[in-house]
Order: sequence, then structure tokens, then C-alpha cells
Amino acid sequence: MRFRMVLAVEQVKRMRGGAQAQLMRCSNGGYYVVKFQNNPQGRRILANELLATRLARRMGLPSPEPEVIEVREELISHTDELVIQLGRGRALCSAGKQFGSRYPGEPAKTVVYDFLPDEQLREVTNLGDFLGVLVFDKWTCNTNGRQAIFHRDREGDGERYRAQMIDHGFCFNACEWNFPDAPLRGLYARHGVYEQVRGADAFEPWIARVERITESDLDKDYSGIPPEWFEGDFDAIERLMAQLVRRKKLVRELVISAWKSSAQPFRNWR
Repeated sequence: MRFRMVLAVEQVKRMRGGAQAQLMRCSNGGYYVVKFQNNPQGRRILANELLATRLARRMGLPSPEPEVIEVREELISHTDELVIQLGRGRALCSAGKQFGSRYPGEPAKTVVYDFLPDEQLREVTNLGDFLGVLVFDKWTCNTNGRQAIFHRDREGDGERYRAQMIDHGFCFNACEWNFPDAPLRGLYARHGVYEQVRGADAFEPWIARVERITESDLDKDYSGIPPEWFEGDFDAIERLMAQLVRRKKLVRELVISAWKSSAQPFRNWR
């Protein structure tokens, strides 16, 4: 899979979150949430974001279009906000190739929420995708809680909201590239999104999509990741790919372990 690299031309605003990402306008006319190589969470977070976003989109999940974004030293030196806060000090954001996740529209025109009240959450047009992203998060061992944003559904009912699944940097256990599975990992904090689940069959269509992903597909999805994002350790990324192949057969068991957990996220499972 070949992704073009685009150029960041303007910093718009600093985003919330541990990676200290920046919203930036880019040369292709799009806006991207950009994570930098010297972010506090580690350089491999960028490799995780690009690989996991490609895999999520391959499954048909609504995850923003990913890009490799070039941020040049000139822009950084002329933009006071392009810094990483490090305890009591700070450092300039690194120049070079960074990870970008496309923002759903223009910031001045598109309002994006990371929280919806329960009554609006139940009316999200693609609520079923939360089942798919749980399957994805179990497969990839996302050690963070599931993150999502919501915006008006321009393709459907404009009065309702659509979810996008974001922030895949802690898939593969962040920078560790191992898979310490636990029942509650990957769950969305608002368990109301799982009210439609009546049993294991609800997850089967998504599990089938994982099972259909081939080694060739995985090779395409990790090709083009800048080597500096994983210290040029190609052996490590090959081991990661091999583990993803083996883990496909574990997904059902991992979903069932979430159902059996003390959190009881699937309240209507019988």
C-alpha cells in the first residue's frame, strides 16, 4: 500500500493527550492531527498509528485517513507552539516525517466531540462499529481504552452523529510490541454502545474480517512505514507481523473473556 507524503504548512492548535499532537493544515488542503517523532510516548507510537490505522480501515472501520506528514525545520522555527513539554522544560518538535490523522473537515466549520450524552450516543449512526473496533482492539492488544470522536453525519442524517475510531498508538502494547492481554483492555468506557450485543454472534462478522486478512495484506500495510519510527529494527517488525497472524485465532476467546469480566460490558448478552 503506497501512501503519499504531504507537507505541513501551518500549525492550527495544540491537541489534548499524552502525545502532545498538533492540528496542522497541509499542502493537500486537508487538516491533520500530527504526532511527532519526539512525542513523550515514544517514537514507535507513530509506527503503531500508521500500521493500526491501515489495518482498521482494511477491516472497514471508520478510522481517519492516515498520512506521513513532512514537517520542515523552517515551519518549526517560526511557530512558537510547535514544542513538546518535558516536565519543567520543553523541546522543539522534531523535523522530518511525522504521523498524521486526517481531521473530519475544516476546523472552522466542523465541530468534533469526544463525548456525547447517553441519549445522543444511542443515536450514533454507526454504533455497530464499536463491536468491530473491539474485535480489532483485542486482535492488536490495544492497552489503552478505546478512543472515539463524533461529528455530524454528512453522509446520512445530518442531525445525528457519526463515530470515528482514533488514537491507535497503544496497539501492540505501545512501544513494547508484545501482547499482554487482559479482559478489560480495548473496551470503550461508555458500555451503552454495546447494548445491541445479545451474544457471541454479534461479533462474528467482524471476526471473519480479521480472519480474512492475509500475510500479504499485512506486508502491504506495514510497507512504507518510515524506518526511523522503529529504529530501523526490521526484525522486530517482522516478529510483530508474525504475532498478528497467530493471534487471529484468539480473537473469539478474548471477546468472551471481556464478557465474563467483572465489568460486565455486554449487559444484554444471554
